[in-house]
Amino acid sequence: MGQGVGPRRPQPRDGELGEAVARAQDGDESAFAVAYRIVHPGLLGYLRGLVGEEAEDVASEAWLEIARDLGRFHGDGAGFRGWTAAIARHRALDHLHRQRTRPAPLEQDALELPGRHGTDEQALAPPAAERLLELVRALPRDQAEAVLLRVVVGLDGPAAARVLGKRPGAVRTATYRGLRRLARHLADTGAGDGDESGGGQG
Repeated sequence: MGQGVGPRRPQPRDGELGEAVARAQDGDESAFAVAYRIVHPGLLGYLRGLVGEEAEDVASEAWLEIARDLGRFHGDGAGFRGWTAAIARHRALDHLHRQRTRPAPLEQDALELPGRHGTDEQALAPPAAERLLELVRALPRDQAEAVLLRVVVGLDGPAAARVLGKRPGAVRTATYRGLRRLARHLADTGAGDGDESGGGQG
């Protein structure tokens, strides 16, 4: 029961996002544009991890569905992130099924993640992106998706679980294992802070 991936603090703009969504549901198009600008970067990073260079096209399909079904959404800013991620995932899986391809390797753009202060999440800082690319590609699909949803999209455990159709405990475990594996590989290869590998810490 690792606690390296506890509940995430609310995203800085979740309050603004919730207000924008509410106004958009009342027909304010400029408010929908605000919600799009807040959510789209993380959503696109997640989709790049699933469908590679087709992410922009899949994101466009997802946003059309989001706009169409906006009136059916009930919740706050954090809930909207989870709802849009679920829609984007369904569109991505449909795309992969149509193309009969496996998920493309994660692109480096998807790994330019915001720095955090958690021990495991430090492995995901931008300076480690190149090495991280190879490591994430080697993760089991469940772990890779969990890491993307938690770190790139910014969802908490229960929200990520709803997107993936799994129990929160399973997603927490997948995220924890994925981040631990990444952190251990980066530490093992001396990618932490560029220290000289003098002593072997296990």
